[in-house]
Amino acid sequence: MTPAAESLYALMRARRSVRRFRPEAPPRALLETLLEAAITAPSASNKQPWRFLVVTSADRIARMAAEVREAVERIASHVEPASVPAFRAYGDYFTRFESAPVVIVALHRALTLLTHLAQPSLPSADRGRIAAMERDSGLMGTAMALENLLLAAPTLGLGASGMTGPLVAVDRIRALLEVPESWEVAALVPVGFPDEEPVTTERKGLGAVVRWIDGSRAGGGGE
Repeated sequence: MTPAAESLYALMRARRSVRRFRPEAPPRALLETLLEAAITAPSASNKQPWRFLVVTSADRIARMAAEVREAVERIASHVEPASVPAFRAYGDYFTRFESAPVVIVALHRALTLLTHLAQPSLPSADRGRIAAMERDSGLMGTAMALENLLLAAPTLGLGASGMTGPLVAVDRIRALLEVPESWEVAALVPVGFPDEEPVTTERKGLGAVVRWIDGSRAGGGGE
């Protein structure tokens, strides 16, 4: 393994999700460096289907958290009573971005590469697969940009974590941030100077997540 590969692998292994932050906000120049790292990510046809809203307003962050908390309460009222405590404990994680001085909201949109080329005679099944591919291509590109961001954060002295739980209130988040209709919210990323040192978490071994398809035998699949 080359020194560059060893350095990258060490960075990947050392990355941790940070959820507690010091109150001071990182300077704008540092956040711009973080976002510059994010947008080096690859994307289908290099369409770069991402946009980033950088929320530094404490009031706006608090209002987003309040909307998420309200959504959790609304859902809890429709959860089997015996499971409500567990759901509420899980739902508490959805608002942990509210302690961050900065929340980056990642947006994505579908890549309409083939839809406009297809004639009306295209079977509906093929049309559905194309639509799913275009939607997921936009989301995957944005996810890769977010991974760049999360890996770059500790090299800049920052902490961050990717959150999709808050999307239980995505409609209200969209309204609060005035997200255009043509864009979807992929995730929220709280960012700041870390006020914790998260412990190492376990990862599943390769045997649990990898299947080799080498022609020696057929069958198998994911859980």
